[in-house]
Amino acid sequence: MLASNFGSGKIEAGCDEAGRGPLAGPVVAAAVILPVDFKNELLNDSKQLKKSHREALEVIIKEEALAWAVAEVSPTEIDEINILNASFLAMHRSIEQLNTDPELLLIDGNRFKKYPDIPHECVVKGDGKFMSIAAASILAKTHRDAIMEKAAQQYPGYGWETNAGYPTAKHRQAIRDLGVTPLHRKSFRLPPEQIELF
Repeated sequence: MLASNFGSGKIEAGCDEAGRGPLAGPVVAAAVILPVDFKNELLNDSKQLKKSHREALEVIIKEEALAWAVAEVSPTEIDEINILNASFLAMHRSIEQLNTDPELLLIDGNRFKKYPDIPHECVVKGDGKFMSIAAASILAKTHRDAIMEKAAQQYPGYGWETNAGYPTAKHRQAIRDLGVTPLHRKSFRLPPEQIELF
């Protein structure tokens, strides 16, 4: 089972994002404050879980968390400030929406842009180490997947209902055949072996 806290004795918020790698859609981040005695043996890095397990955990997290919030940064904003800064901005937006003020931020990854007046700890692969970060990873992923499934109805043919905007072969071929949409990140480039499409 993942660690319940960092051992700081402070109110800790776990933070994680989903959607740094896709060619389309927003980047989404979540911040979650769990009770100190929260336990769930299924809780893990969202990428390691089946969709049904993520969706079940999403309900549990939202019901039992002391506070949680999810925030987005749009493809247009990503193009303006780059995906790394957009990921930080999404995290900041989720933190500022919490209805309980955290005293320590646990950030998944090795870099973060400091949030005003709250110390943070970066934890590499933190979504597989701490419950609050894993919970944030699940809320960010389920929220973003729902966005992309809805977007797939508006822009059919790209396979977003299954690839969530990531550069799969089907998605790359659809860009060739159908062109780009307003949800595509114009600053992103396909691998060198692909023709320039943006």
